[in-house]
Formats: sequence, C-alpha cells, structure tokens
Amino acid sequence: MNEAFTFLKLTEPFNNLDDNTLLELSKQLKLKYFEQKEVIYEQHKTPLTGLDIIKEGGYNTFFYNSYGKKELEDSLESSSCYGAFSILLNNGKSIRSVEVRKNTTVYQLSGQIFRNLCKANTAFYDYFLSSFGKEMLQERFSSYVSRQVVDSDNLIFDRYFVRRIESVNLLPIVTCPINTPTHDAARLMEENKTSCLFVENEGELAGYITDIIVRNKIVSEQRPSSIAVEEIMEGPIYRISQTSFIYEAVLMMFANKIRYLVVQANGKDIGMVSRNKLISDQAQSPFVFIQSVRLTRTTEELKQKWAQVPEIVYGLLSRGVKSELVNQVITSVTDTIALKVIENVINEVGEPPARFVFMSLGSEGRREQTLKTDQDNAIIYEDKANEFREKTRKYFLHFASLVSAQLNEIGFTYCQGDLMAQNPKWTHSLSHWKRNYDEWIDQPNAQAVMNFSTFFDCRLIYGDPQLLDDLKEYILQKLDNPNDLFFVQLANNALKYEPPLNFFRSIRTIEQDDRKVFDIKKAMTPIVDLVRAFALKHKILKTNTGERLLELKERKVFSPEDFEELMQSYYYLMGMRLKYQAMQIIQDHTAPHNFVGPDSLTKIEVVTVTEIFKVIENFQKRMKLVFARSLFGN
Repeated sequence: MNEAFTFLKLTEPFNNLDDNTLLELSKQLKLKYFEQKEVIYEQHKTPLTGLDIIKEGGYNTFFYNSYGKKELEDSLESSSCYGAFSILLNNGKSIRSVEVRKNTTVYQLSGQIFRNLCKANTAFYDYFLSSFGKEMLQERFSSYVSRQVVDSDNLIFDRYFVRRIESVNLLPIVTCPINTPTHDAARLMEENKTSCLFVENEGELAGYITDIIVRNKIVSEQRPSSIAVEEIMEGPIYRISQTSFIYEAVLMMFANKIRYLVVQANGKDIGMVSRNKLISDQAQSPFVFIQSVRLTRTTEELKQKWAQVPEIVYGLLSRGVKSELVNQVITSVTDTIALKVIENVINEVGEPPARFVFMSLGSEGRREQTLKTDQDNAIIYEDKANEFREKTRKYFLHFASLVSAQLNEIGFTYCQGDLMAQNPKWTHSLSHWKRNYDEWIDQPNAQAVMNFSTFFDCRLIYGDPQLLDDLKEYILQKLDNPNDLFFVQLANNALKYEPPLNFFRSIRTIEQDDRKVFDIKKAMTPIVDLVRAFALKHKILKTNTGERLLELKERKVFSPEDFEELMQSYYYLMGMRLKYQAMQIIQDHTAPHNFVGPDSLTKIEVVTVTEIFKVIENFQKRMKLVFARSLFGN
C-alpha cells in the first residue's frame, strides 16, 4: 500500500470508506508543498481547485472584518481538511481566509472527485454537512458566511450598524442641584447651549429637565418660574455603554420614548447623546423612517408608511443586519403607529373615564413581530365604583372598536381568533384580569394554558404602567404555589409542535398550493414555548425570547452552549422568515405567509436549517426527560 493510502486510512472521514475506494483515491491525490508562510485563500474571493488534506504543517484560518482585522481565528493541523464547505456550498469560493504555515505539505483531491465521492457516500457527505451546520449555529461565523458585498451608495447606511457610540462626539453632562429654581436652570441650559439638564441629589443623577419639559410644565401651565426643578423633572435616567452600537442607543430611546441617554465607560458617566443628533448623522438609516412615522397625522399616511416597511426589512436583512434588530425596527414602527391611532381615537371620543393600559400580546408582545401580522391586544382599566362601572366599560369597548378599525385599515388585520380588545372578553378591570389568571393557573387545561401563555407575553403600548405592573406582581405571587397540573399542561403545550425532520434526517415537507413546503412559524414555536415555560418557572418577567434566554443563561438554568445554539437557531429562522415574507410582498405582490419551500433555499440555508431542526429536536428530547423528572413540580 502507498503512503497516501495509509494516510487516508487514518484520516476522518476517509477512514470510514472501504479499502478499494481509498486505494483509488490515493492515486488521484496531488501533493503540494508550501515553503513560506503566505495567505493562499481570501474569503469569498479565491476559487478552490479541490479539497485540501493537510499532511504536515498546518493552516491558520480567519475572517477579515470591515476594518481589515482578523476575527474568528482558528488553526487546522495535520489530518484536517479544508475546502469542503466552499466546494459544496459556496460555488467553489473559499469561505474563510487561509494562511499556510512554513514547510506545510498538503494532499489535494480535485473538486469534481470530491463531489462525486459525496454523492456516492451519504455518511461521508453528512460528515461535512453536519460540521458546517454546527458552525453556522455560531452567530459570528454565520454573519461572515452570509455577508454580502455592499455597494458604495449604501456605505453610510451600513456603517450605521457597525459603528459604536465611542465613535460619536459626546455631549457634556450639565447638572444642577435638585432645589434649583427653574429660571436658574433655564439660564444654565442657555449658558451651556444644551437642551437637557440633569438634576443632582446627593451626588447622584435623580432626573432631568429639557426645554420641552420647561415649556409644557411651566410656560403652558402658567406656573411661576421660581418652582424648583424637583417638581417638574422627569425620569428615570437611562444609561448605555460606549461600546454599544449606535442602533442599540436609538432603539432604546424609541422604546422608552426618551431623547437623551447617559453614556458610560467602565461604569462611570462620561457624557450623553441625543436622539436627534444620532439620527441626523445617519441620514439613510431606517430610524429616520421611524421618526417620519411619528410625524404623520392621518390614517392614510400611516397606511402608506406601513406599506414601505417590507422594503426596509428586506434591505436590512440583505446587508446582514441581525434579525433581532430587524424585529426591533418592525416593533418600533408598529408601536409608533399604534400610539398615533390611540391618540387620534382619544381626541375623537374624549378623555378616558379611568386609568387604563392598552397592551399588545403574542409575538408583538414579545417584540418578535413579522410582516404577516394581525391584531393581538387587550385593555386593562382601573376598578371603579359600582355606579361608574357600566359607563367605564362602555367607553373602553367603544374606544377599542375604533382603534381596531383604524389598525385594520392601515394593514394590521383583525385577529381571526378575535383576540382583540374590542372583544368584551379581553377588555376588563384590573380585578377581573386577576380573576382570569386565577382561573388559568388554578384550573389548568389546554385552553387555559394557551390563554395564559398568550397573555403572559404582554407588553404596554399606551397607558398607566402601574396597572400592568400590579397585574404582573399578582401573577408572580400566584406562581409561588401553582396547581400541580399547571406546569405539566404548560410543558405539554410546549412540546406539541415538533421540528419538520423526516426519517432520513432531512426537511419534512407538506403540500401547499402544489408545492412542497414547511411551516417555518411552527418550526420556531418549540423554542418560544419552551423558553417561556422556563421563564415562568424561574419568574422571569421579560417577554422577548432572546432576553429570556439571556437571563436563563445568567441564572445558569441554560449552559452557555445551550444559549448560543438556541439564540442562533431562533434568530436564523426569524431572519429567513422575515426575508421570505418581504419577498412575497415586494416581488410576488401577495399577502405574506409562513410557508417556505426547500427548493427556494440555497445549499447553505438547507444545511443550516436542517441542523437547526436537529438542535430543536434534541432540546425537546432533553426537556421531555426534564419534565418527566418533575422539574416544574419542585
């Protein structure tokens, strides 16, 4: 037997092939020798002539980031292979950049022979595909593989998503004592040319005032300017690290309806940033669009704005922007539209007779909304004396019907299951909502648990946050001693959907309009449901799946490996779902849906999705064992 045969016999996965095949392959190998250290392949540029099998020496692999710095560096030693993914999935172009070490010897198998070998040997082929799929579950690796070339016209747009706050010129933090008269504070703002003044109390920032606050609370209300700033200041103070991305700062400000953030370095306040400044610096960013939505006045204008969202979503995803961010952009737009509608309706019907909360539910409540969206909302209002109950309830049901009608006209269709505030079943006083949760937790069945899950994913859109805080506090108390069947039913609900894998461990499809497809929403559902179940068990009130996963990892409920796999799996599928929905609207001019045909996916997407389905399946199997050990009965 020759030397090449002996080498292949000891090299995975060639060692699983029969001797006759190995002998024939050994005759086809070319021997290459590299005397000097050099970069032999550049990511997404250099075509590969074949599969490299390192005999002696080694390769250093990496990706160049946008600053030309090496990232995700790795080393390949003797008996390692390089080029399989590039040949099979990337049109023969090197996925990574590769630097060969001095005095390295490589056997090379031609690309055509390698592809033929994969076709003839399923286990051999699956070895490489499975390895690649696992790598795609690493967020940073996936982002480099998926990254596309950006044309120069969009450099400003894309720079927005890679720049950090530390690259921005910060504004100074100007402060005044808490007992400062407002006229003195206004003079201080003028002297320092700032529109935001922070209020100090015993060396800590206690709140802030702005030119708008002074106008609204002093001038318009004709109050004396000698009033201390303590009486008009607002809060809380929101802070962000200087290492955060600019888009994170803007989204934080939109989400919390604030215009200023305090920036920190190593836990210390070093300056502030304003929303207007960040947005004006990013003239082509989608957040300028969000700002334009805030300035609309009519339902027709809002309808036109919502119609533009699919193109924004497609543009973001095409440039490799994370799907978590795209979800947040959609949420910011939908929240802004809902707020405008609610304010318009209140102006039409008059001020509400009681404090209330208009809340979103389900995917919108989790801030995971897609382009196939309907209305899921409810109303909580404060308890009133008996003589005012009927009038109060009548107002809010009428109010809800007007809000839903306008949202439907804009493009947020009525919920087919009637899970909307205009349904008398889902608009109630706080005490009535508490009784609902009593029933769902104390008398659990499949429907009760489904209702609880939907209404646990609730988020305030408009109104008095104290009402929702009171309800959530009540839920936490109930979860101290739930009915034994509650978590059992919750677990059963979470395990109801299984990932679409067939017997041969490939994507299982169904027939839909004469096409073979899978339902990507149902494929993602197990992650949402299982993560929610654990969040409930550990009394985590966050509604977003990613935020729940992060806290479960921080509490050591999930390992770092579980966290990374589930996060990448969920948001990879989310990005695919959003992209295909956007294409349905923009290119096909049809209503978006959740069915994806494997024949419309790239080779890389098919491999990655298959591996993700395996991850979800394994996670469910583990959870079944956990539930069997009565984890939720502790």
